[in-house]
Amino acid sequence: MLKRAIGLCTLALFALLGSAIFIDHGQAQKSSSTFSPAIPKTWDEEELAAMTLPSAKPGTHIVYVSTAYYYSIPVPPIYKSYPVYHPGKEPSGYLEWLKQQEPEEIVFDASKLKTEADWIKAGALLFDSQFEFEPLTEVRDPAWYAKIGAPLTKEGILPMYRYTLRKKGTVTVSRATCAYCHTRVLPDGIMAIGAQGNFPVEGDYAYRLRRAGRLDGMRKLDASLIFPALRQDDLNRGLYTKTADEVAAAHEAMIPGVVARPGFSVFDMPKTADLIGVKERKYLDLTARLQHRSIGDLMRYAAFCAGTNYFFSSTTTLPPGSLPALASLGRFSDEQLYALALYIYSLRPPPNPNKFNEQTARGQAIFQREGCVICHTPPLYTNNKLTPAGNFQVPDEHRAKYDILDIRVGTDEQSALTNVRGRGYYKVPSLKGVWYRGPFEHNGSVATLEDWFDRRRLRDDYAPTGFKGYGVKTRAVKGHEFGLQLSAQDKQALIAFLKTL
Repeated sequence: MLKRAIGLCTLALFALLGSAIFIDHGQAQKSSSTFSPAIPKTWDEEELAAMTLPSAKPGTHIVYVSTAYYYSIPVPPIYKSYPVYHPGKEPSGYLEWLKQQEPEEIVFDASKLKTEADWIKAGALLFDSQFEFEPLTEVRDPAWYAKIGAPLTKEGILPMYRYTLRKKGTVTVSRATCAYCHTRVLPDGIMAIGAQGNFPVEGDYAYRLRRAGRLDGMRKLDASLIFPALRQDDLNRGLYTKTADEVAAAHEAMIPGVVARPGFSVFDMPKTADLIGVKERKYLDLTARLQHRSIGDLMRYAAFCAGTNYFFSSTTTLPPGSLPALASLGRFSDEQLYALALYIYSLRPPPNPNKFNEQTARGQAIFQREGCVICHTPPLYTNNKLTPAGNFQVPDEHRAKYDILDIRVGTDEQSALTNVRGRGYYKVPSLKGVWYRGPFEHNGSVATLEDWFDRRRLRDDYAPTGFKGYGVKTRAVKGHEFGLQLSAQDKQALIAFLKTL
């Protein structure tokens, strides 16, 4: 009897917590001043062209769908959703309780958003929203959690997935639109929303691929590539000439915090971006694919993730038949994207446990003495500029349009030059929040700051502590040799300072 009472109390508490973010926006923050935003048009072809840096790879282009096509993509309904628990940690009777709930569609009504806080709260809902719904196969299976190493909060919640009811009695599960890649569970079990994610996205994909046992419909890196077949195989380095198990193994080689995206090779994947502090960043993507000039640019960037609405192509126009069926797509409305962008701008880092002390003060002095401030300029700890990769020759017109730092740091050039997403540059990253982030470098080659300042990483027999690459045991992690010559004590002090940022 007592156990049942505790279970019911837990479910009642969950019901309260689970609905907290669905408060009527018209009732929130009434004391704040009225907020009447001028919402930019998301799919503006001139603005899309202006924000996009040209490809560094000859014969490749980014081609956007037309405005008419984009706005014909349906805006799907958003449903109230519920947390996913590890089966061994969820409240007693939780799934049965869910089945008894009434399906609830959340109506996004911009006319009821009266304050900026209302808009931000609505954006938080969109960050966790879902477009695709699946049976409960994996998230109800403890073996799946163990196999892929899914991170859980201290309550046992898997924050990258959500339960939804679109029909009473039928519970479906979905990957949260933004949270799937941009939520991190810290060692203490606290969520860092918007941070560089640490869910094993590619391990999850590999698990499904092995279950399917076939590649049909699961050629993930072919999505959005419009090239002749031979060129496409070349871009993916023959990945899809292998068996489904071999392709799954290639995805399993991508560690949490490194995520496959079309336009990159499976052997050189980028790490996941940290969205916290993105408002102050002038470029989006590690390879600086896009300028970030206004909230409208972030809205466009977010729109890319909702559906197939841009392509990497060998032509400047899309061939007939290359567009997907509209019925399979979904997009956010302009008002929804504006709310989502405001929410992303509002994200703040988790509380930093690393406090300033005598050692960190010494590290700060070393940071200044060694000239780190040239590229990682306080208070943002980035100069917001681009650094040319490899032997990329910067066109004169780029110098007039973009913020370019004529310093080459010597990191692996493949992401910026060989892959079709490359623009010939890497953006100078901010060092703020490095205490909770990782793996580091543009493709996540090293797991910790200590590894980054280990001179042994320059050797060909080095075993990267982060992303190695499919079939790779050792390789050098070259470039950015600043700080490698410091004494062990100076490195410790410098690292201690960096962890306070």
